[in-house]
Amino acid sequence: METFESERAPLPRNMIENSMFEEEPDVVDLATESPSYPIDSDDVVYEPRSSRLLVRGLGENDLDEDEEDYESSARLLGMSFMNRSSNQRSAASSYTRQQHSGSCSKPSTKTMVAGGVVLVLVASMLMVFYFLLGCTFTTAGCQKPNSTMDSICPISTNGKLFPWAELRLPPSVQPVHYSISLHPNLTLMTFQGSVSILVQVLHETKNIVLHSSDMNIIKATFEGKEVHFLECKPWQQIAFKFPEDLKKGQYVLNINYTANLSSNFDGFYNSSYVDTNGIKRVLAATQFEPLAARKAFPCFDEPAFKSTFTIKMTRESKYISLSNMPKVKTTDLKNGLQEDEFEKSVKMSTYLVAFIVADFISVSNNVSKTTVSVYAVPDKKEEVQYALDTACKLLKFYNTFFVKHYPLSKLDLVAIPDFLAGAMENWGLITFRETTLLVGSNSSSIDKQLVTSVIAHELAHQDTEFLNVRFKALAKDALNSSHPLSTVVSTPEQVEEMFDSVSYEKGASILLMLNATLTDGEFPKGVIEYLQKYNLSNTESEDLWNSLSQVSKQNLSVSEMMNTWTVHKGFPLVTVKRSGTQVTLTQEHFLLNAENSTDDSSLWHIPLTYVTDKCSVLSSCKQLFHLKDKTATLNLPDQVKWLKFNFRSDGFYIVHYDEEGWKDLIDALKEDVNVLTCKDRAALINNIFALSRSGKVSFRQVLNLMDYMRNETETAPLTEALFQLGQIYRLLDKRSELNLASRMTSYIEDHFGSLMERESWDLETSVSKMTLRSALLEMACSLNIHNCTTQAKHLFDQWFTSNKTSQIPSDLMRTVFKVAAQTDEGWGKLLDVYKHSINDPEKRKTLEALASTQDVRKIIWILQKSLDGSEIQTQEFPLVMKTICKNFAGYLYAWDFVKENWDKITQKFPVGSFAIQSIIMSATSQFSTKTHLVEAQNFFTSLGTKGSQMRIVQEAIETIQLNMRWMENNLNTLQSWLLGLLRKVLINILMHFLMF
Repeated sequence: METFESERAPLPRNMIENSMFEEEPDVVDLATESPSYPIDSDDVVYEPRSSRLLVRGLGENDLDEDEEDYESSARLLGMSFMNRSSNQRSAASSYTRQQHSGSCSKPSTKTMVAGGVVLVLVASMLMVFYFLLGCTFTTAGCQKPNSTMDSICPISTNGKLFPWAELRLPPSVQPVHYSISLHPNLTLMTFQGSVSILVQVLHETKNIVLHSSDMNIIKATFEGKEVHFLECKPWQQIAFKFPEDLKKGQYVLNINYTANLSSNFDGFYNSSYVDTNGIKRVLAATQFEPLAARKAFPCFDEPAFKSTFTIKMTRESKYISLSNMPKVKTTDLKNGLQEDEFEKSVKMSTYLVAFIVADFISVSNNVSKTTVSVYAVPDKKEEVQYALDTACKLLKFYNTFFVKHYPLSKLDLVAIPDFLAGAMENWGLITFRETTLLVGSNSSSIDKQLVTSVIAHELAHQDTEFLNVRFKALAKDALNSSHPLSTVVSTPEQVEEMFDSVSYEKGASILLMLNATLTDGEFPKGVIEYLQKYNLSNTESEDLWNSLSQVSKQNLSVSEMMNTWTVHKGFPLVTVKRSGTQVTLTQEHFLLNAENSTDDSSLWHIPLTYVTDKCSVLSSCKQLFHLKDKTATLNLPDQVKWLKFNFRSDGFYIVHYDEEGWKDLIDALKEDVNVLTCKDRAALINNIFALSRSGKVSFRQVLNLMDYMRNETETAPLTEALFQLGQIYRLLDKRSELNLASRMTSYIEDHFGSLMERESWDLETSVSKMTLRSALLEMACSLNIHNCTTQAKHLFDQWFTSNKTSQIPSDLMRTVFKVAAQTDEGWGKLLDVYKHSINDPEKRKTLEALASTQDVRKIIWILQKSLDGSEIQTQEFPLVMKTICKNFAGYLYAWDFVKENWDKITQKFPVGSFAIQSIIMSATSQFSTKTHLVEAQNFFTSLGTKGSQMRIVQEAIETIQLNMRWMENNLNTLQSWLLGLLRKVLINILMHFLMF
């Protein structure tokens, strides 16, 4: 969100013109004035130390060379059908950042002697490892069969050699059944646990190795006899060694332990909320995906180790407990405690186990033989009905669609106050953020659409809103830092990083492409075949392709085609050149930064679709051509005026036309926008901006296409155009190119101003119209176009003075609140609304508005409060970062805050997690100068291997480099073009004045 007022906020001292190198510390002085909002002076102590990046009004070219300086839910259908390569995740790591003095001194004689001694000792240790332990410092590791370790042999906590040298567990022992008993203490935030694991020894072995993290194991017995264990904390493994080989067969391992409830958002963690009476309430919930079941009970915590589970939960009588299966009985215990016992579960992976202890209320209904229930905190009992009705309808639909009934007798949907993910599809107990499940009486159709989408997604792992999903995945997959869908992961951080838009959105997109390629309902038939054949089993992507091939009547090897999309990273660019009726098609790996490419030999089997001017809108118009080679020729039966490839953007590729091809399409759109579907028009906009960013087309060509937008009325192309132009505006704004940013505002007003002016501020029911209106008016208010801010302020004042009885349309609430937040009075009112609101969509939009402020003191306060969780839930910190970084006033402070608080951040959010990815990209994605690039590189390098080797760090660095290159290549074009546009606007104004 951009600024709402023409004036900028006061700049940090190290950003004021001609004061770049002043010695004064950058301290926010709250003692000199009393703010109108309730921030204590002691709250703001953060001192940004390294924002000497940009001087307002001083462009990068004025500096010496040496001084130059991104749900609800994851879309799991794609990833579920791909082969999940899972590994152990280490505990949330803290990193110590090295502070270099910037100068080196000559070591003393004593230092050099001491260093020599250290070197001798190190060399001696290396020899001991090599000759006595048989270890090497290569990928071979210790000399033991099938070892793939990439470090020296692990040592257990008692100093003894750990008997297993791989991150993946040995396959010789597998679990059959877990009996788990837990007793959480919600006062002390600890829990006691015991687990009895029935294991199957498949191959004779002297060791049983499984996972355990952050637990105090009190006692362990094997077949009734007490046994001792070894622990390798870095790998979160424990091992039981036996003097003789265990023969094939079944055995029972019992473990008693205690642990703290996690203070993060994974494992068995504590959560809290404040009720409408101001009383803090506590609860305990779970989030085990991908690698956190081991934090709740010792287990074989890899997806392939499926098992059944029986769970018992001891609780205080004022709480209820929930788990995957229906409750069998409740037993009264001493001291007012009760124990709930749940049915034996279906066979499942550990990451799908779930349990909750809380004071929730619920509503229920029956669908076929399944009881569907929705749970929430008591204050929100009026917000659960829509979710219940939606879940019941969707369950009926899926039962029919998949020709298979939901296998459990109950299905619980639970809204958790503190929940980092959008939702989690645990067997029989689906957990949600409150914002993705609860709908109040005043919620709009957009809010309801979100809830419906997330529920549908978690019930069956699919999502139908693919256009924006695909554009997001294409942008990420066009980077060198991307990864294949099917890839090997070696570390817990790499497992976390697999939960990104490539794994989810690209996975879903290529399945949609396959669905569009197969005919006569072959795709759903193949999916049903696949689900029935591999019910409750472990699968690989090849199994799905084979099931689809078996039902398909086409002469097509689904496996051969789809493997080209899963084993290669990235996607193809198809270049089209037409000469008469002969069309030459060429494919290549599309990269935004091809200069650093290491692989350009990839070939895809592309189901290439196209339409022509003779028939271009109906599904029956679609033609199909399979492009398998680097180059191929398509012969058309007749002459055509133009061709448009990738019909309705169903394919996961982008298309580039020769100069004549682009001209023909642009001319056709200028004559009649409806010659192409709205999805096709949106795809053309998306593709040409991507091609411009890669340097394959000039920005003038982009502007030629954008000329048709004055006649555009549909949501998809308009919102895509606004998104792309907004990105350019923010780059110019962050570069302090104020003249260009101002001219870009004029351009946006010229092309979209009439639409903005015509938009209504009244209640709307159409989701499509609300989506468009929200995008148009948010842009208008952020750039202060027309009277947008005036109208927004009027709506806010009416709403606030009427005690919320004068309703603000939900789709406009964020825009209205952001305008109000630009004044001290409005910000203070919104803070009060945030603290007392129990309406989750309203609360989240209020938080975004608070974070959009231009006041530096407020920015620092909200960063601190959202990270420590004292007044703003920590789960919202990524959202706060994203919102602040959109604005000029806060983005450097946010970047400084990340650097100064990295250790705290990585204690709250696992390294490599989606939250960490979002934080890093929010903080860096709009940098476009050499100085910013160098600072980002230095900071991430200082974090050590876990920081610098994260894929998201590579993506961040690559994005900055792309921004730099785009600005270098297009600044002159923008300056001359926007200047010409300004002259044109002024002439039009002058002519209008003379006429009257």
